[in-house]
Amino acid sequence: MTTRRHLGVLLGGRSGEHEVSRISGRNVVAAVDRDRFDITEIVIDADGSWSIDGGPVSLRLRADGRAHFAGASRAWTFDVLFPVLHGPYGEDGTIQGVFEMINVPYVGSGVLASAIGMDKAVQKTLARAAGIRVVDHLTLTNAVVASDAAAARASVATDIGFPCFVKPVALGSSVGITRVDDPAQLAAALREALAYDTRAIIERAVANPREVEVSVLGNERPIASVVGEIRPRRAFYDYVAKYVDDDGAELRVPADLAADVAAEVRDTALRAYAALRCEGLARVDFLVDPIERRVYFSELNTMPGFTAISMYPKLWEVSGIAPSDLVTRLVDLAFDRWRRRNALRTTFSGGRALADKTTGVPVVQ
Repeated sequence: MTTRRHLGVLLGGRSGEHEVSRISGRNVVAAVDRDRFDITEIVIDADGSWSIDGGPVSLRLRADGRAHFAGASRAWTFDVLFPVLHGPYGEDGTIQGVFEMINVPYVGSGVLASAIGMDKAVQKTLARAAGIRVVDHLTLTNAVVASDAAAARASVATDIGFPCFVKPVALGSSVGITRVDDPAQLAAALREALAYDTRAIIERAVANPREVEVSVLGNERPIASVVGEIRPRRAFYDYVAKYVDDDGAELRVPADLAADVAAEVRDTALRAYAALRCEGLARVDFLVDPIERRVYFSELNTMPGFTAISMYPKLWEVSGIAPSDLVTRLVDLAFDRWRRRNALRTTFSGGRALADKTTGVPVVQ
């Protein structure tokens, strides 16, 4: 008989993607196999406060393999956590670091991959180093733009050109993104992106690209889903097209791609997943040049959406994994990684000898 485990689903978060996270989290809750899991929602409000069942809670820092939360009149203990959190303070390695410190299994990538996955500029640098094709881009900091805005705009015109896309480096859900078709629009686009982050990434626009995505699942031996395609009915696949306008985009699953192009996309998704040290899950986005048939890595999302229109669960459903089975697999992967990490040594015999030599007081060098 399978032991029921207590699963805590975290949703909300202190980021511009708070509302999307709440929708994603509740869809995960709805998909959970209740024969295998007891489930509780843990809400992180936009101001950063945590609550369960409407009451404030605090996390106990006990590294005993489970997560302990205390409220005013009761306590909760969780065997595993699923942080369905998008954006900063949830998807960027910060909360993953907390979970590592208390030694609790959790769904998704670890600290390093989560931090990389939140940083579009670092992603592209590592992808290019791994031999993966990316579009031309540059990064501008708030300080550089503030000190010499004219020079910053000139570098965009010279190095990237128009049209281009201006984005916050560390944010998702298309928040703060602007398509810039001529130099007169650039200053406002930089202000918009830098309102959400201290850095903006400017990317050359691929002419009439096909926007395709792949879902990846696994730890040491990940698998890739079928390829899906997004056809926006707006200038690009922005926040409104994703979440507000019910007719903002056409989703095609599987994508109508030539077999060799689809194979390249899926193979590149797995290469990017490995290069960025991902575990658990990720959605990998690409731009396909329809004329030259070139595949460009766009970005990797370590905690993709689970909304009704989100591609990550849709791609797996078409690939043969139902939402309930998908959540179960993700939790199983969390335990798999946790067991492997806990099999590693965390003590060193030389350290005990040093402590003995100094009469029981360890020397920190």
